[in-house]
Formats: sequence, C-alpha cells, structure tokens
Amino acid sequence: MTPLNLILAAQAADPEVIDRIPSGYSHFVIPFTIGMTFMLCWIGVGCVRLLAAIPRADRLKFWKSLFIPKTVVRNLKDLFGDCLLHVKIWQRKPLLGYMHSAIAFGWFMLIVLGHIEVALFVPARLNVARGGLFYPIFYRYFVWMNPGHTTLRGSFFFFLMDFFLLYVLTGIAMAVFKRFRSIVLGMRHTTKPSLADRVALYSLWLIFPLRLLAESFTADLSGGSFLTVGVNHFWHFLFGDKLWFTPCWWAYSICLGLFFAAMPFSRYMHILTEVLWILLRNAGIKPSHPRKGVAEAEIYACSSCGLCLDACPMNVQKKNLKYSSVYFIRFLRRHNEKKINAIADKCLMCDKCHALCPVCVDAPALRRAQRATGNNALPYNYSYLETGVSGADVPSKGSERGGVLYFAGCMTHLTPRIIKAVDKVFKAAGIEYSFADRDGGVCCGRPLMLAGRLEAAAKVIEANKKMIEESGCETLVLSCPICYKVFKEEYGLRGIKVIHYTQFINDLIASGKLKVEKTGERIVYHDPCELGRGCGVYIEPRAALGQAGNLVKARKEYDESVCCGGSLGSLTLDTRDRAKIAESSLDNLLANDPDTIVTACPLCLKTFSEAVSNSGRPPGGVAVKDFAEVIAG
Repeated sequence: MTPLNLILAAQAADPEVIDRIPSGYSHFVIPFTIGMTFMLCWIGVGCVRLLAAIPRADRLKFWKSLFIPKTVVRNLKDLFGDCLLHVKIWQRKPLLGYMHSAIAFGWFMLIVLGHIEVALFVPARLNVARGGLFYPIFYRYFVWMNPGHTTLRGSFFFFLMDFFLLYVLTGIAMAVFKRFRSIVLGMRHTTKPSLADRVALYSLWLIFPLRLLAESFTADLSGGSFLTVGVNHFWHFLFGDKLWFTPCWWAYSICLGLFFAAMPFSRYMHILTEVLWILLRNAGIKPSHPRKGVAEAEIYACSSCGLCLDACPMNVQKKNLKYSSVYFIRFLRRHNEKKINAIADKCLMCDKCHALCPVCVDAPALRRAQRATGNNALPYNYSYLETGVSGADVPSKGSERGGVLYFAGCMTHLTPRIIKAVDKVFKAAGIEYSFADRDGGVCCGRPLMLAGRLEAAAKVIEANKKMIEESGCETLVLSCPICYKVFKEEYGLRGIKVIHYTQFINDLIASGKLKVEKTGERIVYHDPCELGRGCGVYIEPRAALGQAGNLVKARKEYDESVCCGGSLGSLTLDTRDRAKIAESSLDNLLANDPDTIVTACPLCLKTFSEAVSNSGRPPGGVAVKDFAEVIAG
C-alpha cells in the first residue's frame, strides 16, 4: 500500500487525521530561514548605506525616475531582458544565453508560481507569521492532502512547476559542464572563483537536484506532474513503498540557506544588485567615485561571468588576463589598492568590456574614476593654456555665425596625410571651411580624462570652447574619434553641430555635393574604439566607403571590433604588448583577404601601418589608408 493510500485509509477511520499532517511548519525550514533572513538584512542595510552615499540631487533624481512612465517601461524591459532572460548573451552566444536564462528565469518562475499557488489555495499562509517566508518555497511538503490540487487548476500549476524545474535543471547541467569545457559554450576563458564563490556555486548546483529529489519523494502525497511523479514511480520501483523523504527536504533547505548566506560575499550578489544598478543607470546617475554610491551598485552588479575576459584585446597574452575588467572589479570589492591601481593603469580603455557586458557595467568609467582618485591625481601645469590657440584661420570674435570649422587634433597633425586628404575632399565638394588648429593648438582634453587628470582636462575644454564659440561656426568637423567623443559629450557647444568627418563626408555624398568614383578595390573597414563603441558611429563610414569600393567583412566588427593596440588609454602597456595586440587586430581584419585596410582614426592608421610593415608581408600585399584618402581617390 502506498503512503497516499495509507493516509486515505487512516482518514476513513479517523476524519481528523488530516489535521495532524504537517501544514505550516517543520524544523527542516530553519537553515533556509536563517540564510534568507541574513541575506535580506544584509541587502537592506547595504541599500540604505549605498543610497545615503549618493548626492542628494542624484537621490531625488532617482526617486523621481521611478514614476516617469518612459523610464518605468525601460526599467521593466531591462530587468526582464538583462536580469532574467539574458538577451544580450543570447544574441552573441546562444548556448551560454540559454544556460543563464534557464537558471535565472526558471528560478524566478518557480518562486512566482509558488506564491501564486499559496495565494490561490492557502492564502492565509502568505502571512509571514504563519510561514510566509518559507511556505511558498516548500509548498509541496506542506500540502500533502490539499483538496484544491485535485482540480484541473491545481494539476495545471503542478505541470508548470515541473516544467520550470526541468528548465532550471538543464541550465544547471550546462553550468557544471561549462566548468570543465567552457569552450563548447563559446567561452575561451573563465574566472577563478573565490572561496565564497565556491560555497555559493556548489550550493547552487545542488539546490535544484535536491528539490527534484525531495518533491519526487513526496509526489504521491503532495501531488506532482510529469517530472516529479515519473521520478516518484522510479523511486518506488527501486525502494518499494517506504521512502525516507525527510533527509532530502533537510538537504534542500541547507543548500538554500548556504547559498543565501554566502551570496553577499560572492559573485552571486549580482542577482539582486543588478536590479538596483539598472534602476540607477536608467535614471541617468553616473558614478563619481570608483567605490562609493552608484559605483558600489555597479561593481556588485558584475557577475564575474568572464565575457569581458574573451572581449579584452589584451587576452592575446595570457599574462595580461589579470588586467581585465572582471579582476579590476573584484579587487575594487576587496579594496586592494596596489592591484587596483596597476589594473586601472594598464587598460587600453577600448570600451569593449562595457559594450559586451550583459548588464552594461561601465568598467572603463570606474577605471577613470580610480585614476582620478588614485596614484595619478598629481599636480598639473596649466601655463601653456595661457597662450591660447594659434590657428590663424579661425574667424575673429564678432563674426557672423555660419560655415564649417575643422579641428584636426594632435594625432591628426602627427599624420599630415589625413589633413591633405580632408582638404582635397572639402575642395572637391565646394566646402569653404576654417581650420581651427592649422598651426597647432590645444589638445581636446580626452587623453587627460583617460589619465584621470580631470582638473587639467576641464581647463583644456574651457580654452577650446571659448575659441570655438568665438569663431561663429555652425558646424564643427573632427577627423579624430578621440576629439569627436570629448567635443560631443563634454563641451556643451550650444547651437553648433559637432560631427565626425565620416558622417560629414557621407552627407556630402548622399546630397550629391561630392562625387566618388567606384573601383574594384576590396576594402575592409576597422571601427575605431572611440568612434564605434564610444559614439555608435558604424553605418556612415561603411555607406561612404561602399561608394568607393567593395566592402568585405572583418572577422569581428562593429561593437566587437578589436582595438588596434595603439590606444592612448593605457598608461603602462609596453610596446611589445601593443605590437601583439596590433597583430591580433590585423589578423581579424584580414580574414576575408582585403586589398586595403581603411580606418577613420589617425592613431589606428599609424598603428596598422607599422603592424603591416613589421608583419613580414610582401610590399604591396595590403595597403593601409585613412577614410578620407579612399574618398579623395
């Protein structure tokens, strides 16, 4: 006779026997309750402390954002897309995306459905005093003889619970497999877990198999569906009618308790802090300190998934993996100043880790903040700014507003062929323009910002802004992506259109002002970091180049484009390491045998020209040109 038949027989003899079946409490829930309570207290205190560290104006901005309809919609979209469904991972690495979403969304649905079951069948149990904290989690244990589940509605919920449990289990199986063969799921490198990570990780791996074991042992008592009932029949086949289910429920509760207790000290803290980070991010609040306020939410939102390890261009040498964003954020958490500064200084600041991060953790911004507060916050001499700008072509103050002002920038001046090509294109299109820094001028300020010298950058910006506004121009054209990004984001030039020369020239072609002769040249375009990932300019350069030749694809392009290695962002990377990165980036561009590599950045042009020269390829094998050179013909 099965346990269910035994209970039915006992109830026939004594109708009150049902009241003696566990319905609201059992000692096995203690580990879960302790772990959950500890985690909730930790999270509560942490949120209060974090929000208190945010400036009052930003706090008000945050609270107001929660009631703005447009922001609310965006919050819901990002919470489901980034935290639960992991859409960004799905798009790039489907198997990895399935693994993450199976665990996150599957577990979320089990929790939601468990609470709905309680609300429908035993609503009194949602009261915390009557087990509301643990009752929905261990529902199957406490509803052995709940008549509500003999209905079609009850059976439907049993089916959904079994379905999502199976969904989670497939994700857990893939996670275990990933630890040994990550390359199959699309990851070449994975992070090394800390002790707390291991406790939380192994607990997580056991939670759902133990849940299946516990619920299947009691499926003939509490009910179940295709998964738990099927496994229950298997257990009865092996062990007969007597199944000792209590140890399984204890083990399930202990693993849950361990996981929640270890969570605040492990990478899995991201499960909850992602929510706060997304709300702060969508409110438009940015960190001003590498570890306080918003930054704290951001660094704890990092899941240490390791996607930035594969993304980082420095990973071509295994020794440089320790300088990746995931380890930078880990040491920020641990307040390890020596390692934090070393990692912050080494980074190329190419922004690829930020572009590919599933929850948009802006590690480069945190590095800039660290550089500003760390060992690079040194006195700076501003005396050279007193001389102003020496560009003779800039119109004098008081001239009527109108016309085009071209700002070449420091790196373009070191590559004069770009200036000649731009001038040729402008003349061919009949564009009359003024040259802001023909005879040299003040740097745009972006390199100073990347080095953490924010005060010096502010002085530079002030000097340049005054010059540009007094010129009376309507359009400011930049041929350097580094200049373009800082002019666009930091200068606040009201009434002046700031545009990169790839966009400006593409507009000239589209409007018919500039005619381009198409050749049979096979062209591959390299997306400069600051122009592509930094400013989102991908389409215009390709549209213009498509008029001049036949575009072929690089192995990785757009936001996955590989940094050339010449970035001004790194303060300590040596020339040998940069050469390795340039070689890797070059291999990426040559995947489809182009005749010409084209880029729209003077620094990339210089780096690739040297890389091709040093690669040992035969002369004339592949050319490296600037965007304007190709358009000029």
